[in-house]
Amino acid sequence: MELIRGLHSLRARHRGCVATVGAFDGVHRGHQAVIAEVTARARALGLPSTLIVFEPLPREYFAPLQAPPRLMSFREKVPVLRDLGIDQLLRIRFDKRFAAVRATEFIRDALVEGLGVRHLVVGDDVHFGYGREGNIELLREWGLRSGFTVAATSTIELQGERVSSTRLRALLSEGDFEAAERLLGRPYSMAGKVVVGKRLGATIGVPTANLELRRLRAPLAGVYAVEVRGLGPRPLPGVANVGTRPTVDDGTKANLEVHILDFGQNIYRRTIDVVFRKRIREERRFGSLDELTSRIALDIGVAREFFGIR
Repeated sequence: MELIRGLHSLRARHRGCVATVGAFDGVHRGHQAVIAEVTARARALGLPSTLIVFEPLPREYFAPLQAPPRLMSFREKVPVLRDLGIDQLLRIRFDKRFAAVRATEFIRDALVEGLGVRHLVVGDDVHFGYGREGNIELLREWGLRSGFTVAATSTIELQGERVSSTRLRALLSEGDFEAAERLLGRPYSMAGKVVVGKRLGATIGVPTANLELRRLRAPLAGVYAVEVRGLGPRPLPGVANVGTRPTVDDGTKANLEVHILDFGQNIYRRTIDVVFRKRIREERRFGSLDELTSRIALDIGVAREFFGIR
């Protein structure tokens, strides 16, 4: 899969494709159905499949504190899209200039002149461009004039349940990881590079790996039994805290830190994937470091019991 970094990076070889555009936050089964339609049509026409995304997401740009928590960072999204068979991923920076682009300008510059789209797959409720003025009717009008067809997709349901990023966030906040996995088609996880933290865990005998979240807010908060992937052939059991660490920090920046059970290797700068399996408790402020240490010992005990480790 080729990553195209902005409209200015488009070249003649990128023209002529089957495309879709959207946030694709989480790349859940609904998104996967859209991508499957795009890749199938691309194969039938002998053209590359192209997915267009915006970074940051428009809602994050306009209202960063009110935007829904991200299910997935851009870096996490890339390998999932590659595995689903996307040939070209066009990332457009959503900034002040792009926020003022009219819907017709986007269609002309990105879809017609930039990518030379032959077939476009979008949701039936799509809106884009300045003031969200663009819609599927406008796309079809341009398609008739410019030589591309437009297919609309409707909401996907699974066992009578609507598959959406909003529903996924609700399930994750409730700690219902089995239901979240059904909607995703895979366990929910967050990946990142291990960075140097405050080393507080090591001083109380519970060393932790601190991860760069690369998102404004996390979609879940609390203490969890997790599996850590990326450090060997098998997942490693652990305990993770996701939140703002109110006992030891200022309580404003989201963090993900993981204590891997019975593990003592130095893994700084390694990229790991943290798979969430069970919610142990909500995050809370403790009166002292001793209280926090005692509670962490109980959390580790719960995780050991969950994984069947003595």
